[in-house]
Amino acid sequence: MLSTIYSAGLSGIDGFIVSVECDSQKKLFSFELVGLPDAAVKESRERVRTACENSGIRFPSMAHTVNLAPADRRKEGSALDLAILVGILRNAGYVRQEYDLRHACMIGELSLSGELRPVRGVLCMCCAAKENGFREVFVPYANVREAAVVEGIRVYGVKSVTELVAHLNGTAPMEPTLPENGGFESQIPDYDVDFCDVKGQVFAKRAMEVAAAGGHNILLIGPPGTGKSMLAKRLPSILPPPEFDEAIESTKIHSVAGVLGESVSLLSTRPFRSPHHTMSPVSLVGGGTNPRPGEISLAHNGVLFLDELPEFPKQVSDSLRQPLEDKKVTITRATGRVTFPCAFMLVGAMNPCRCGYYGHPTRPCTCSAMDVKNYMAKISGPLLDRIDLQIELPSLTFEELSTAKTGESSAEIRARVVAARRFARARMERDGAKSFHPNALMDTAEIRRYCILTEGASKLLSAAFDTLGLSARGYDRLLRVARTVADLAASETITETHIAEAIQFRKLDKKYF
Repeated sequence: MLSTIYSAGLSGIDGFIVSVECDSQKKLFSFELVGLPDAAVKESRERVRTACENSGIRFPSMAHTVNLAPADRRKEGSALDLAILVGILRNAGYVRQEYDLRHACMIGELSLSGELRPVRGVLCMCCAAKENGFREVFVPYANVREAAVVEGIRVYGVKSVTELVAHLNGTAPMEPTLPENGGFESQIPDYDVDFCDVKGQVFAKRAMEVAAAGGHNILLIGPPGTGKSMLAKRLPSILPPPEFDEAIESTKIHSVAGVLGESVSLLSTRPFRSPHHTMSPVSLVGGGTNPRPGEISLAHNGVLFLDELPEFPKQVSDSLRQPLEDKKVTITRATGRVTFPCAFMLVGAMNPCRCGYYGHPTRPCTCSAMDVKNYMAKISGPLLDRIDLQIELPSLTFEELSTAKTGESSAEIRARVVAARRFARARMERDGAKSFHPNALMDTAEIRRYCILTEGASKLLSAAFDTLGLSARGYDRLLRVARTVADLAASETITETHIAEAIQFRKLDKKYF
């Protein structure tokens, strides 16, 4: 007898449908699994058989052949266990034929006790099931909140094989799970940190506001204790809340990587990743035998914070250069290649030298001139050229630290950032653009179209080009920053004031680099 049960697999952050074809014949017992399975899928034979026996169901003593189609596409992981077992049980008559499984997708790993264990990438698989016309998805109970995010499909959280069989036979029907909290729109971002906690550093706060409004990369340079990490950790709190499509995409990446918490159904805040400088290039960019997303992809639609930037191995920091331009990374292996999105804001923080006090007004620097030069040389020119804003943070005075007066809150700054992005969106919509992206992602044609300079601004930019020794990329980035400054002022044209402020955000090229 032949039964076809549908499941799903993963390729990067995209799911694809797997047809689990189970053929059972009344012959001497055997259990064959074909269709390009990896080691984890092959081991499902023992999990399926033992889980069935421990669920009080005698495993059919027949010749079972299971084909995973498409047979030329590699299957990975343990998410196919449930579909394999249901197919075998249906052939043996333990699951009634009347239940229509043509529009149902079975996803889950079996434990030896017959319970279902969570699997990674459930959101991606559910999205694929919906796109392929499936109406029902059965997932492990621990994954049900994540799966229920997908609208237009009934999601059932299954705790055990016994529970699923009872549902399919109609003896104890399960209820589908609905999204919690009234859906994504009602979820309000909640942050534990706020910009009002940062004392002084007015110029740096303004730079962070400009970076947030335009999605620009930013480098913070200053002695220890000047608030570099505090500012970086508070950047997500002034970014616009993610839109639903952004939240879905970020959640899919975290789900594939296996770092999405069990209690999290959808990421309602922008990601913030802060990896240690001892990480490897694969940990940052992604990779492995079965490629997984790295830190740059986990920071997609959010912030990647690299503290003590010169301490990162040059091979690691330079691996950022292409992703910063392309906003995606393609990982190629012998078994194929996958592409992960990585549209993130890079925030780097560093001391001006190894001892940290080069240029300090009161504390002497113990580094030689060559030490300072070598320390700065750890950041390559091409990487530095991709960082739009380079900000120096001075040491705080006693008066700044001891004042009881608090600065602007994150909510106040975020309101201006949202208004600036709304202003930019309206400009692009008037021009017929079908989608919106922040100013940092404008291409050359959009720079020519949207960065309209006054005569005075053009002259000032010409002088700055020679003075700062800008490259063609640096020139474009300066215009993008000026466009963002103008958006914050709700100005359609870029004036001398906007260009001057944008220049102030890049003046450290000559001093340090």
